[in-house]
Amino acid sequence: MKLLNNAVAVFVILIIALILLPLPPVLLDMMFLLNITLSLVILLITMYIREPLQFSIFPSLLLISTIFRLGLNISSTRSILGNEGNAGKVVKTVGDFVLGGNMVVGFIIFIIVVLVQFIVITKGAERVSEVSARFTLDAMPGKQMSIDADLSSGLINEEQARERRRKIEREAEFYGSMDGATKFVKGDAIMSIITALINFVGGIIIGMVQSGAGFDEVLSTYSISTVGNGIVVQIPALLVSTATGMIVTRAASDSTLSSDVIKQFKAQPITMIIASIVLFFMCLIPGMPRIQLLILGAGFLTLGLVVQRKAVLVTPEGSVSEIDALKPEEPINETEYFKDIDHIYEILPIDAIEMEFGYSLIPLVDESSGSSFIDRVVMFRKQFALDMGMVIPAIRLRDNGMLNPNQYVIKLKGEEVARGEILVDYYLALDPGNLTGTVDGIDTIEPAYGIPSKWITPDKREIAEIYGYTVIDPLSVIVTHLAETIKKHAYELLSRQDINQILENVKKNNPSLVEDVVPNMISVNSLQKVLCNLLKEGVPIRDMETILETISDYASSVRDVEVLTEYVRQALKRTITRKWSEGGQIKVITLDSEIEKSIINSINKNEQGTYLALDPQLTQIIISNLMDCIAKVKDLINVPIILTSPVVRIYFSKMLEQFYQEAVVLSYNELDSSVQIQAVANVTLD
Repeated sequence: MKLLNNAVAVFVILIIALILLPLPPVLLDMMFLLNITLSLVILLITMYIREPLQFSIFPSLLLISTIFRLGLNISSTRSILGNEGNAGKVVKTVGDFVLGGNMVVGFIIFIIVVLVQFIVITKGAERVSEVSARFTLDAMPGKQMSIDADLSSGLINEEQARERRRKIEREAEFYGSMDGATKFVKGDAIMSIITALINFVGGIIIGMVQSGAGFDEVLSTYSISTVGNGIVVQIPALLVSTATGMIVTRAASDSTLSSDVIKQFKAQPITMIIASIVLFFMCLIPGMPRIQLLILGAGFLTLGLVVQRKAVLVTPEGSVSEIDALKPEEPINETEYFKDIDHIYEILPIDAIEMEFGYSLIPLVDESSGSSFIDRVVMFRKQFALDMGMVIPAIRLRDNGMLNPNQYVIKLKGEEVARGEILVDYYLALDPGNLTGTVDGIDTIEPAYGIPSKWITPDKREIAEIYGYTVIDPLSVIVTHLAETIKKHAYELLSRQDINQILENVKKNNPSLVEDVVPNMISVNSLQKVLCNLLKEGVPIRDMETILETISDYASSVRDVEVLTEYVRQALKRTITRKWSEGGQIKVITLDSEIEKSIINSINKNEQGTYLALDPQLTQIIISNLMDCIAKVKDLINVPIILTSPVVRIYFSKMLEQFYQEAVVLSYNELDSSVQIQAVANVTLD
């Protein structure tokens, strides 16, 4: 096992030995064959990987294989010049095959192979590596900001964010290494030409001086050796150069290159049919080989028709109802279609969540255009389910020609709840409030959080980050806005069907609990109200067993759903504490005892339950003083948390909702005893 762990080090040492020590022809043959085999394996690996980082050792492997070829080249040159042109059977066989009795043709073939490898493949791979390295490094800050934006919006967790950052660092290192490693391939090609000249000229001189053989015999011997050695060395070099070009031009994919080629060619069968028609028309050109053209034309036509007949629209699982292809689906004859009254009923259902886009934004969210919008929405749905215990419904995407080309609209149950405007070719620079400088841009307001921002051109991104701006790409702006909108309106999206699915999920682990509580102690309708009350104030409902157990404890004596919700909140105090505390500490704004007494004295009862009847002037004073406190401590806390007594919490929360929805109202009974409460301000009537 230890030997295998050190195999690469041993192999590199042996390569160095090739340069210094002469090899017998038999061993030289073995090394040539090994070189060709390893090069072929490297090429095949680059074709079967799904993304370049799956073969991250390639730059180092490129250097090792280059040194291996150079070592073999030097060793074979020593053998050619020292053994009267004998460098093994592989060199002789390849030389005889390429020359084919014509030395001039053989040399031309050899030169063409070298030039193709040097000018076309190596030069192209070198240029692509250089550009990829530059663009990868330039894109790093934007990718980092995109990860931060996804993390802050809940699309990914900390572990996923760390993994993505590591991947970005590895990409930068990989393409930087590739940029340098391609220079080795270029130098190897140049060295092959020099070695061939040395073998040919030096061999003829040595043969004429030392062996005393005739010029024709010497010329034939060393021509075969030179061409054979050059081709044997250039075949692996050509394979590795092709692998280099393959890996630097390989885009990330979910399948191998062969699968991608077949899939993408099959996606466009009409192109094969058109190509076959062109081939048939070429038969009309005088002198063209009609039989070959007819065979090829018939083959492409048959292939195109077969693929077209078998073509089906394949949609990712779970997204059939989520993606509307961003195209209208109305029939050609709309009047005839809607004569059937059943078709009118089909258009009445509305989508729970819907997004409409102006035409300029369609490529930004269309999966067929390479957008990752759908993937990011799926990841947000997963994270939201983990955080809040609710699965958000499918999102319908549509284009809307009535919108401004750069606008998008978010709708819930058919009605607009938010909209934004995106400049596709710009970046959004957010002002966090501690800038060291300013950049020129188009002033705007970030749609999700209402932060003053600027749309800046890509060339100003780096200087904006230096000045302290948070720079976000356009797609992240849309995803973040959608995520925040869904969080804000989650309680409106929780349907009775969702409740039934949640209960079925709980039944898998605790069936007796569900059967005892629903509907014996609480109806599905009342349970829905309790859960919606929790979601409305940002309390997760994932711990359904605790929620149902609490309801079973109090449902027999408490009929008011609002009061029942308060008991559930208190039972979820660990969840509430975790959500709004940080580092075992929670910073809050407290209410003066006089304010709490005034609220308690203003609580009235009727047949529907209890309600707050506070004097409007007193309400105005309380809210005004609270807003002053929030303004004073805004640098200490991002989300204002108001801490009240359990009796006051529900009424104060409803009152505050009309004036300031961003605040969180908690009671003392909703905080775990392990958390340290730090009061940063106190609201009084003064």
